[in-house]
Amino acid sequence: MNHHNTGQKKEPRIAKTIRSDWRTTKIREEFKSEYKDLKQYFLTEDRRKKLSGMNILRRFFILPFWLTKAMYFRLTPFRRILFFIGLIGFITFADFHTGADGTEFTLNVSAVFTALVFLFILALELKDKLLARTELEEGRAIQLSLMPERSPEFPGWDIWLFTRSANDVGGDLLDFIPINENKFGVAVGDVAGKGLSAALLMAKLQSSIRALIYDYSSLAKLGNSLNKIFHRDSLPKIFASLVYIEINNESGIVKFINAGHYPPVIVQKNKIVQLKKVAPALGLLPDAPFTEQNISLNQNDFMIIYSDGLTEAQNETGEFFGEVRLNESLMNAEVKTSQQLGEMILSHIDFFIGKTPAHDDLTLAILKKTT
Repeated sequence: MNHHNTGQKKEPRIAKTIRSDWRTTKIREEFKSEYKDLKQYFLTEDRRKKLSGMNILRRFFILPFWLTKAMYFRLTPFRRILFFIGLIGFITFADFHTGADGTEFTLNVSAVFTALVFLFILALELKDKLLARTELEEGRAIQLSLMPERSPEFPGWDIWLFTRSANDVGGDLLDFIPINENKFGVAVGDVAGKGLSAALLMAKLQSSIRALIYDYSSLAKLGNSLNKIFHRDSLPKIFASLVYIEINNESGIVKFINAGHYPPVIVQKNKIVQLKKVAPALGLLPDAPFTEQNISLNQNDFMIIYSDGLTEAQNETGEFFGEVRLNESLMNAEVKTSQQLGEMILSHIDFFIGKTPAHDDLTLAILKKTT
């Protein structure tokens, strides 16, 4: 779910920024601190020990070489090529000529200084990027550990769950919760925005649902509590859509709430039924009312819950996949299992978007009643 800030910010002036930076920055202290961080991040412990035993002159030449080498191997292959081209360009600043006394070599000192400054900036930016990448990878690992099994087992149901993030971490919620031997819940949600902030709020929403579902007999009251928590704890203008369904095998009734999410779709033998969205997204209004809805599924009926990353998937011309294409896929499907249906939908989407990068997370939950 994308959430755009329409406010226009005034672009800062370069000259004013330079004057402000020059007055407020302690250049010597900042240089020492940043240089220390570079050595700590890029150099091995063995090399740091070797540096400590060198004299100042040798360290002056060796340290930049070691940092450059370590930085070079952290770049992608394409950027290593660009770096090499830039290095060749730098060497051209040197002047070779042969005189009566032999070959002479001169190097423009200002060019060397300029190259070292830009190299230093590049190293700092690369370090920050790699640190951020490491944190995102750790966040993704944690997020994946919170995801349910792709095909959780429950008597009388064939279930298939899938989620794919547009970025390293995503803001879509997907969860399967076995409540007791006769009852389970499935949650599909979408937090406004993308990236780390959306992922953190998604994790909070997931933990809130898991903490509260055992204490509420009414899903409407569960929705009220989740809404108040999300409104209280999230940032202004941040919201989350949610479909939470609960299935009791003893009654055969599917209960669910829909808080501003795309309505689930029921696929029966000869028709498609789209359910209703009757409540606002979580976090928009502190006292928003929520209504529990009930439906009955027949044997071999499918229930599909998805995020907007499915219907709003775009191809290279900017066209959306859309609900019409989704319904056509569902009506023309000759499948027997939830997994087959889910993989067919994904293949249609991937064929439609081609090589266009994903703009939003995509989540899909498919449940088939088998008895």
